[in-house]
Amino acid sequence: MSNDRPGRTVRERIPYDPIVGRRFKLPGKARVAVWTIVNVENWEPTGAMPRAVLPPPMGQPLLPDVPNWAWHEYGMRVGFWRFVDVLAARGLKASFAVNGSAIAAYPAACEAARAADWDFIGHGFVQGPMHRVADQAAAIRQTIDAIGAFTGKPVRGWESPGLTETDETVDLLAEAGIEYVADWVLDDQPVAIRTRAGEIVSVPYTVEINDVVLSAVQQQPSDAIFTRGRDQFDRLYQEGATVPRVMAISIHPYLTGVPHRIRYLEALYDHILAHDDVLMCTGAEILDIFRSQQDAGS
Repeated sequence: MSNDRPGRTVRERIPYDPIVGRRFKLPGKARVAVWTIVNVENWEPTGAMPRAVLPPPMGQPLLPDVPNWAWHEYGMRVGFWRFVDVLAARGLKASFAVNGSAIAAYPAACEAARAADWDFIGHGFVQGPMHRVADQAAAIRQTIDAIGAFTGKPVRGWESPGLTETDETVDLLAEAGIEYVADWVLDDQPVAIRTRAGEIVSVPYTVEINDVVLSAVQQQPSDAIFTRGRDQFDRLYQEGATVPRVMAISIHPYLTGVPHRIRYLEALYDHILAHDDVLMCTGAEILDIFRSQQDAGS
């Protein structure tokens, strides 16, 4: 579906539409579709760190910020491989939100994600907010080109660093051929966003079953991804008996990939997998389900 003009406000782009009464269905009468997003980012040690675990002594920042860069780097050297093992042991695939520059910075991790047939999605070229990017269109293209050259496949999805956008980000993404985004955390089902290049689909993402919020921002106990994730899933599963839902689990190697948290990710997956009528999938697969029903209804 195309539009003659872009939405001029956020509300025009994605009009209010309550979940009750919709016709969206999941294959096999599944109640919940669950997708995992593994985020791999390139934190340049020459710049300020996107997040910090250790404040500078006496409040005096210093570059390079070795302690906080190393905190993140542990995730890429060690934590990421725990994710690979946990997902492979359960026959699960992830959507792989990756900085375009991380393809060169962390080739072994990207090769492992490619070998596992994960769904590569753009996550900016370097880890920094979109509203600070001088030329968003160029950065989007650079990211898509880097990932596409590595995988040999089109890049279908996008998650902006920190979920940041400007007024035209979704227009630029749609113009670059991106089909779905994870930035608009406002629903339990996929919904269409109007752009000047037609519609782009918002696949339900999460800011709360997300280890950046749980572990880095709220500093919850190590088991929070299990306890909160279990409660999230249980409610969606109950509601999904009448109105199907989508649940996202967003994880970062330097947070959930550490030894004292990884067991709780395993426990969350095992809790979910103990239920019937659950579809474990990727963002691209959710997009295709939604699009197939759009096409059938048009």
